Amino acid sequence: MHFRANMGMLPRRLCVEGTQTAARRAIDCRRVRAAATSGPTAQSAACPSGARQDRVGRIRTSAMEPSANCRSRGLQRRHRAALACGQPKRTTVAGCHTQRSTAFFSSAVRAQVTALACTLPQDSGRPLSRWSSAELAQRVRDRRIAPAISAATIRRWLQQERIKPWQYRYWQKPTDPRFLEKAAVVLRLYEKAAELARHGQIIICADEKTCLQALTVTGGVEAAGPRRSLRLGCRYRRQGILNLFAALLVHTGQTMARCFERKRFVEFQGFLQMIFGSLWCQGVRVVHLILDNGSTHAPKQIEAWIENLQLPVETRVHWLPINASWLDQVEIIFSPLQRKALTPNHFHNRQELSDRVLNFFEERNKHARPIRWSYTVADLRRHMEKPLRACA
Repeated sequence: MHFRANMGMLPRRLCVEGTQTAARRAIDCRRVRAAATSGPTAQSAACPSGARQDRVGRIRTSAMEPSANCRSRGLQRRHRAALACGQPKRTTVAGCHTQRSTAFFSSAVRAQVTALACTLPQDSGRPLSRWSSAELAQRVRDRRIAPAISAATIRRWLQQERIKPWQYRYWQKPTDPRFLEKAAVVLRLYEKAAELARHGQIIICADEKTCLQALTVTGGVEAAGPRRSLRLGCRYRRQGILNLFAALLVHTGQTMARCFERKRFVEFQGFLQMIFGSLWCQGVRVVHLILDNGSTHAPKQIEAWIENLQLPVETRVHWLPINASWLDQVEIIFSPLQRKALTPNHFHNRQELSDRVLNFFEERNKHARPIRWSYTVADLRRHMEKPLRACA
């Protein structure tokens, strides 16, 4: 009694929304549903014309929307049959039949849209480089594949087919006739790096990262603060360039680096002499040197030059296939160098740039770990068979 008296003194909105319990709201919802299904008279009494009630009993002025409980089982069966035949949806509200158009597309339309997404826009005469869902929808309407279709529908279809014509990636077909033969040798060395090291054979990958620019930013670099990222001026002065030569000891992950002003075979010879005289090559029998076919490495001269050095260890040079620098593990080291040490680019002179690079490799060697290389010869064979199947 006391609870009802207090509720009667409160405003109606506060009584319904603020103090009504879950059980009370459930009872009200059942009453509204019972009134809606009892007939047109009870429907109009429970809810005025052009309005409907929500879960808590409030009246919301909007178009009449029948719920699932308002439809009879026969009406639901007819509705599903109409959708299967591509007919417009029929709904019944308080005994009145209303017609509402529903976008329904046959499998043939979906197949044509998918096929269009797998072509280039130039093939259809459009001055575009890539398809977008909006452009595809416009092209479908222009070709009268469907009278009306939205970009969201096309995007949903392509997502289900795992087709993304708006994305792109670079790829290259091997041009070296001995690609598989050369790459297989290198991949087997990576796979057995730890075992070979225990038998006195080490694997060294060497390469260069050229044209490291030293730029002095006007205004310098401001550190990050609360609600503010690191700030960098957009104007700069050029202070020259450097060329980095780096090597990676595969089974330990340690690196060795040196910066030069130029990138000739003479500089590369000096870098190799530094490697051969380091602790890496002491107490080993064989050194497997992995190089690419760059002009700096002088493929026609380097092997004869190494023989003339008369080193106490045997040196075997393994050449990567043409356009296959991605097989060189030292290339993986250049990515964190660029992200962590060279970006943003702000150096007052080339000496500061050189010190930053060499200190980065020195810091990295303190926690060096071998690269988890999982790409095998079997993976390469499967990869090379894909273009052959596509062209067959």
